[in-house]
Amino acid sequence: MPLPTSHGLVARSLLRDDAYTALRDAIVDGTLAPGERLNDAELSRWLGVSRTPIREAISRLERAGLVQTKPGRYTIVSPVDVREARAAQGVAAALHELAVREAVPNLSASDIEAMREANERFTTAMDAQDAEAALQADDEFHAVAVNASANPVIRNVLEQVTAVLRRLERMRFSSLDGRGSIALHEQIITFCAAGDAEAAALAARENWRTLLPLVDLAADEGQDDDQQAG
Repeated sequence: MPLPTSHGLVARSLLRDDAYTALRDAIVDGTLAPGERLNDAELSRWLGVSRTPIREAISRLERAGLVQTKPGRYTIVSPVDVREARAAQGVAAALHELAVREAVPNLSASDIEAMREANERFTTAMDAQDAEAALQADDEFHAVAVNASANPVIRNVLEQVTAVLRRLERMRFSSLDGRGSIALHEQIITFCAAGDAEAAALAARENWRTLLPLVDLAADEGQDDDQQAG
C-alpha cells in the first residue's frame, strides 16, 4: 500500500504529550509558581525537547487554564482563578457522577478490585503525607469508572477541567482534610459492587464536592491579597 508522505507523527505526538505532562505536573506541584514567566528556550533545555512540542504543550495548557499568554509579550503560569475553579469543580463532579452511573453495569470483579487497590494506595499515601502519590492513586481510582463508562467525551472533557483542579487537589491531599476521600471512595466501591448505579453516582458527586471548601478558601485568600494591595 502507498505510505503517507508525513513522517514522525508518532514520535512528535509522544513528545508533545510528554512535554504537556511534565509542564502540567510542574505547575501543579509548585515547581512553576503562579505568575512565573515561561520561556520557550529555557523550557526546551530543561525538558530536552525542541521548541515545537513546548509551544504545543503551552497552547494546550492555556486551553486548560493553567497558562496565560499575550503574544509577543509574555507567557506566565496562571494564578488560581476562583471562578474558573468553581466552574471546573461543578463540571468535574457532574461528569464523574455520570461516568459512575454509566460504568456500574459494565464493571467486572477485576474493576472493583482495581478500585480497592487504588484506594489502599491512596490511604497509604495519605498516611505518609505524600501528596504526589495520593494524586496518582486518586487518579487511578476514578479512572476505573471513567474507562468502564466507555464514554470518550467524558474522558476528554475531564482531562481539561481536571487540570484546573489539580492545584487545589494537591492542597487537599497535603493536609488531613483529604482523608475524607478514603471513606467516600469506600462508599463508591460498596455501591458499585452491589450494582447500585444511582447510589454510587451520588457518592461520586459528593466526593468531588469536597473540593468546594478549597475553592472558597482560595477566594477568601484572593480577597485578602486585594485588600492588602489596596
